[in-house]
This record gives sequence, C-alpha cells and structure tokens, in this order.
Amino acid sequence: QALSEIAGMGGGGGDLQEIRARPLTERRVDMHSFCNPSDFQRSPYLSARGNIANIFRGSTEEGYKAYHADKYDEDKNPNGIINFGTSENKLCFDLMSKRLTQTDMNLMEPPLLQYPDWKGHMFLREEVARFLTYYCKAPAPLKAENVIVLNGCGSLFSALATVLCDPGEAVLIATPFYGGITQSVFLYGNVKLVYAYLDSKITGTSTRPFQLTVEKLEKALQDARAEGVTVRALILLNPQNPLGDIYSLSELRDYLEFAKRHELHVIVDEIYMLSVFDESATFHSVLGMDRLPDPQRTHVMWGISKDFAVSGIRFGTLYTENQDVANAVASLCYFHGVCGPVQHKVAQLLRDRGESVAPYWINQVYLRANHARLKAAHTYVTDELKTLGVPFLNRNAGFFVWIDFRKYLRTGTFEEEMLLWRRFLDNKVLLSCGKAFECSEPGWFRIIFADKTHRLQLGMQRIRKVLEEREQEILAEEKEQPCQSEQDGKADSTDEVIFVSRQQEPTCAGSSNLGDLIGLLQQQMRSSDWLQKNTAEQFA
Repeated sequence: QALSEIAGMGGGGGDLQEIRARPLTERRVDMHSFCNPSDFQRSPYLSARGNIANIFRGSTEEGYKAYHADKYDEDKNPNGIINFGTSENKLCFDLMSKRLTQTDMNLMEPPLLQYPDWKGHMFLREEVARFLTYYCKAPAPLKAENVIVLNGCGSLFSALATVLCDPGEAVLIATPFYGGITQSVFLYGNVKLVYAYLDSKITGTSTRPFQLTVEKLEKALQDARAEGVTVRALILLNPQNPLGDIYSLSELRDYLEFAKRHELHVIVDEIYMLSVFDESATFHSVLGMDRLPDPQRTHVMWGISKDFAVSGIRFGTLYTENQDVANAVASLCYFHGVCGPVQHKVAQLLRDRGESVAPYWINQVYLRANHARLKAAHTYVTDELKTLGVPFLNRNAGFFVWIDFRKYLRTGTFEEEMLLWRRFLDNKVLLSCGKAFECSEPGWFRIIFADKTHRLQLGMQRIRKVLEEREQEILAEEKEQPCQSEQDGKADSTDEVIFVSRQQEPTCAGSSNLGDLIGLLQQQMRSSDWLQKNTAEQFA
C-alpha cells in the first residue's frame, strides 16, 4: 500500500496550501521531491518492506553518495565536492584524537569482550547519569537504572517508535525537522509522522519565524484525529535542527502540558545541548525542570556524535523513568548495542573530572575551544551571507544556518528548489534543501558551518557563483516576461526581518526600540517595489 501511494504521487511542486490540503497518509510518506518513483524498479528479490527501504535510500541519499564518490581534498581532489550538507563538527579532530588516544582509554578486560547487560555496562550508565545530572542541571541526581545505551540516536528513535506505537500509528513533530527521523520511525516500526507546519511569517502569538506554539500542535493533532490517525507521541528537538532555536523553560512546560492533556509520550532529543556556542543563549534541558508534568511519558535522548565531534563513534543514550519503556527498548538493544571497548572509552570521556569536581578537560579544554571555533565559523558564514544580501535565521546553537534562498526561485515551487539544490551539487558544494526537512515553504536551505576555514571559504565561493548566475538568469527572464513577477506578488526575502536575530527572552520595551526601527525600515525597503521600478538601468 505504501509503495502504491509513493508511486502514485506526481511532481514535487505545490505551495503550502496544496501540501496541507493533501491527506495525511500522503504527506507522511512523501519522498517525491527527491526522485521520480518511476525511476525505481520494484526488485523481485525484496519484500514490500525491502522495496520501500530501497526507495528511501535512493531518494534521500543522492547527495551523500555523490559526496562520498567525489570528496574534496585540498591536495588529492581540489575540485571535489565540499560537504555543507551533513551535520558534523569537523573543527575538533585535534582535541578529540589526542584525548581518545591517551593511555586511560586503552583498557581491555574480559567483561568488555563478553555480552553485556543489553541496557549497557553499569559503569557506563552510572557515568552517563552523573554527566547528565551535571550538564542538564538536574534538581536531584539522575539514576543509572533509568539510563539505556544504544548505538546512536537514530536507533533510539527507531526503538522508541516501535515500543510506543503500533504499525500505522503516528508521532507528532513540527516542521522543518531533521529528516532522518522519518526513516528511523518508519522503516522498522511502520510508524508515520504527523506534521505541525511552522511558517516564516510572524503571525498571531508568534514572536519569531518558524515558532512552535501549542496552538499549532493542537491543530495538527486534531486534523490527524479527524482523519482517523492515532497519534501516540510528540517529538521535540532542543536545540532545534535545522532552525537552531532553543526553547525557553516556559515553552518547554507548555509543550509538555499539551502532551499530558492528550496523554502523549514526549521524546525530547537534546543531542546539541553542549553545542550552544554563544554565552548570550541559554539552554534548558527537560531533565533540569523542577517538575515534569508527566514523568512516565517523558523520554530524553542525547549522544556524543555532535557535542563531542565524533559522529563516527555510534553512541546514544536514553533517560526514562518509565521502566516498562526502558525494558521494552532494552529488548531491542540486542540489535543496536555498543561494543564493550567503546563503552569504556565513552565512560572515560564523560568522567574526565581531573582535579576539579566539575569535568576538568571537558569544561576547561574541550568546550571552551569548541565553542570559540563554532562561533568563529558561524560568524564567517553569516558575514558572507550578509554580503550576498541573503536572509537567514541567526541562532547560536548547533552547526547549521537556516537560509532563505526564495528570491532565487522564479516560480516558488519545490521542483525549482530541487533544481537549485542540484545546481549547487553540480558546482561541487552539497547543501540540504528545505524539502529534506519537510519545510512547507520552497526555497529554504540548511548549510553546515562547523568546518575548517579553507573549506568554508571555497564552499562559499562556489555558493556565491551559483547565486550570482541565478540572479542574472532571473533578471533576464523578467525582462522577457516583465508582468510575471508583478503577478506573483512575491517578496524577495523573509517579510518580517532580513537577518533574523537570535531569540531572546522578553526584555523591556525601551531596549529594543532601535532594533525594531531597523527591522521595520528593512521590511519597508523589501516590501516596496520602488527599487524594482527605479533600477540604475532605467535612470541611465
């Protein structure tokens, strides 16, 4: 049935209204913007599930496979593809390689080479509990018995979806979101996603673009129920990927209260919690709240791949007070275990307290350097975007910037977004397009900035080349069809603010007057057609 749904879908176009008008069953298994399903032959060697898995891989990993076949190397392959698409931190190899090769890491004892408790070795679970207690600012010590260890957060999403939902049931999530979650919950458990669509426009109670509100969650939940879809859980990403938003304590409480009212489990992914690189931004963990509205339905995950820049070491951890959930997930850990020597290394990494009560190397060496490097790389990329006049969301968490390339789309469709994505790839730079995150508005892209300076510089040069060429093409098209752009009535950038500043807790009105004035002026400049009608060429 899922295969026939996929094969029956047409092109990848359509605006927000069209997408929302489509039945949820189509929206949740929606890969048509990445590929033409007719390109895939149904394999006689695979089951229906196997064919679906094959289509998922073929449609979502095209850019990733192209990158691995033609990787940029400064000496061996200078014309290769630069990867700004995969969310990895490539800034700290020197620090992590030195730490992971120190003598305390190299231990080999019989228990490490034998079958462990499938929840993880107790020495590691105890260390994870102490680590999360410290960094999540938990009001009371967290318990090792509530910790489960798996080989990455993707496995955690898959296991949780399988034990919390029956096949065909759904999990609620706000878009845009990290697209890998779709595969994680669907391929094993046949669990779908229901979308709460977030918009770039600031309307209603929103104070920033793409803001998640309880009202949007309520609407998505009620729409799903009206179509007969059973929703079992809510997924929250904090910090949010790809937006970079950090939820305030009051927002977190509102989301958790919403879930409690509807008896929904809440899966909170905090995998970027230590990658908040500016002191002006404050991260609040769910585990740091004084009181959870529904502790038996609240499950928190974290891993080392992002915060410790080791995505090649597959380690993720779940903290849940619900022992039924813990035991059910543990039964799946047989398929997703972490090998004993790696468990030892991770425990040593997390317990690095030195002579201080607080983790000495982590705080004084690693995090200090990592945050400084992330901030410098973020500043470089965002300064380049400002020079190009490209709007973006300016946040201080994660490895990514959410960019508004809508003015480079002539018709504003997902087909055109995909063409722009392929054009970047043809020019040897891999980005992630908005459709990969189920963004409802064509033209948004995610760029990864956690990379070395020489790759950032060359990658931004290649991006600039594509955008300048596209700009010239649009100008030429508009000269041939001068009326079309007026009929479209499309703003050339985010209507609210051009370089969207990071979110702040509410401040006194007087302190933001200047910023409000500048934002208002920028908005008026963009929304006015005076500049379009009075070009330099016309004056000449």
